[in-house]
Amino acid sequence: MHNFLDPAILFFIFGVSAGLLKSNLEIPQPVTRFLSLYLLMALGLKGGFALHQSGITAEITLVLGSAILLAVLVPLLAYALLSHHLNKLDAAAIAATYGSISAVTFITATQTLDLADIQYGGYMAAAMALMESPAIILAIILANKARSSTSADRHQGKGLSKILHESFTDGGQILLLGSMLVGYLSGDAGHTVMAPFSIDLFKGMLSFFLLDMGLQAAKSFGYLKNTPKLTLVYGLVAPFVHASIALIISKLLGFGLGETILLMVLAASASYIAVPAVLKHALPEVKPALYMGMSLGITFPLNILIGIPVYTYLAKTFL
Repeated sequence: MHNFLDPAILFFIFGVSAGLLKSNLEIPQPVTRFLSLYLLMALGLKGGFALHQSGITAEITLVLGSAILLAVLVPLLAYALLSHHLNKLDAAAIAATYGSISAVTFITATQTLDLADIQYGGYMAAAMALMESPAIILAIILANKARSSTSADRHQGKGLSKILHESFTDGGQILLLGSMLVGYLSGDAGHTVMAPFSIDLFKGMLSFFLLDMGLQAAKSFGYLKNTPKLTLVYGLVAPFVHASIALIISKLLGFGLGETILLMVLAASASYIAVPAVLKHALPEVKPALYMGMSLGITFPLNILIGIPVYTYLAKTFL
């Protein structure tokens, strides 16, 4: 219940409600873009400052390695299941969407942990960055394999290097990693100087951004009308399955509570920004409404409103 009373979550609910009521409330696209970049920059700085204090340890390396493992395992499992019931290209697109991550879900989870006074390593921002691209690469490879006999696919294959370049050099990801580097190099002095920007303003900016995300989620509900029932079920069930896999890995490797919860959140989330931008060119045969409707219309609200508290409870119970 406490999660629903958080101002950021309340603004998300407000945004969804306003969207469903067909209000003309909207956030201009340039403002939304600025908010997104601000959140990534602030998160990167926070992670860099924390990494400066802790240093790069064996435990941190193990956590980051586990994040990469999850980023590979989740899309492979998704494709293995969905390709038996859907068109293989559709299955590859959904696998990429759910194998990648939602930065906003992760950022919201960090705020929830802060409110609950649950400690976590700032380097988890690096884990988030590392988990964004592997699923995209795997999906492109799987899709090219599925249609390798057609001339169209040979053309797609020629553009693979460009697509991979885009996935690794996405502006948001570069900003996140660059901000982490700035935070790491500037250390405590940088933290003192940047605190009014990266800490004091953070909650308000996140609330404003989640208001816009609520409006967008409400619009995406319309995408779900003509999608197969299997995809609707997958969008509801897969996040908890993926989070459970992350919990098992964390339990086996002895990760801390905060790190476990954030790994669960990352594994459970689905991309609605980076992946669609790449798949629009890599898989033009797949309608964006399919994976956008699932990720933004089902999984994002599910994780924000229900998933994060559930993952926290499960981690506390089973660690």
